[in-house]
Amino acid sequence: MWTIYLKELLELTRDRKTLIFTILIPIFAMPLIFGGFAYVSSNMFKSAKTAEMRYALFGKDHSPGLSARFAQQHNLREVPLASETEIRRAIGDDSIKFAVVIPPHFEEALQQHQQAKVTLHYNSASTVDVTQQRVRDIIDTYNASLREGALSALNLSPAQLAFALHPIVLDKQSTANEREQMGAIVGGMLPYLLLMVCLTAAMYPAIDLGAGEKERGTLETLLLAPVPRSAIVLAKFLVLFTVGMTSAVLMVGSMGALLAIFGSSLEGHMAIMVRSIGLPDLAMVTLMLVPTAAIFASLLLSISIYAKSYKEAAGMITPLMLFVILPTVAAMLPGVELNWMWAMVPLTNVSLAMKELVKGTMDYRMFGVILASTTVIAGALLMLCRWWFNRESVLFRN
Repeated sequence: MWTIYLKELLELTRDRKTLIFTILIPIFAMPLIFGGFAYVSSNMFKSAKTAEMRYALFGKDHSPGLSARFAQQHNLREVPLASETEIRRAIGDDSIKFAVVIPPHFEEALQQHQQAKVTLHYNSASTVDVTQQRVRDIIDTYNASLREGALSALNLSPAQLAFALHPIVLDKQSTANEREQMGAIVGGMLPYLLLMVCLTAAMYPAIDLGAGEKERGTLETLLLAPVPRSAIVLAKFLVLFTVGMTSAVLMVGSMGALLAIFGSSLEGHMAIMVRSIGLPDLAMVTLMLVPTAAIFASLLLSISIYAKSYKEAAGMITPLMLFVILPTVAAMLPGVELNWMWAMVPLTNVSLAMKELVKGTMDYRMFGVILASTTVIAGALLMLCRWWFNRESVLFRN
């Protein structure tokens, strides 16, 4: 068995594609891609909130005070338009980002203590609605000044004025520490990345070990060797398991090294979370990957053995990614927390366990149950793969 294992492993190391998916992507590509994405998206979001916006304002004479509020914003620049009919065209060709229309009798309504309304024209087809937020901030500030002005005319004391403006103040005291708050965000993405790397790294070797051998005509020669078929299956399984685990472990180590090097430059809750994650947490995340990698190896090998050709195997394995993505993404949905029910759902339980480990709130009883149940599933799938390999109708399917 070990001779076959070493032979297959040696052949895979000569394959450039396998080396790329197993070593280069986990060590360099994935951490750099997602680290770079986080850095770029953070900077873009900050710049979007402070970038200069061009706008048009109609009805300035109807409310000089509100018009002055917009004019005082250093990151807003007014662009004159001939009429309100040009608003849609100007927003469409990006001449302006938004337009505010102040109706007639605006000030009269305010002086009579009646609610007044302004109209905001903008393109709301944006993931992060920065435009509306910036306009809302200006309106809210002006609203606050109007309320204070109206109430100050009543000669109220500062305490009475505070009561009139905000009768009830919500004092938020979160029971979650900084690590839990950031871990809930980061911990949702980490399992997805690790499981996908573990799966994709073993995909191409799996196709080669099963369908590839059929195409090359070397499977028959291997079956004639004085080795039990169960040993052949186990050797191929261990190769895929080794490849998947190696990729996942390398990615964990790479991201850990990246955080160790650049973690000191982080600020806020993210820095606290990074400093709180220790080697035991990373070790348990890695331990959780062991039966998961075994599940992937068994499934991939079973599909590859069944396929008649390399092309058919690739087509059959691709949908498997959906069955991995869906339960993993389910762990990121609102309201999905680790409990005894979710602890029994394959892959979702692993994702939730990793999330809890990153947050530092892992219930170690559930950790043991998840590890045991995932190991049982991996063992059952390996037995199924062994039975599958012993069927002549599967190996030599016409």
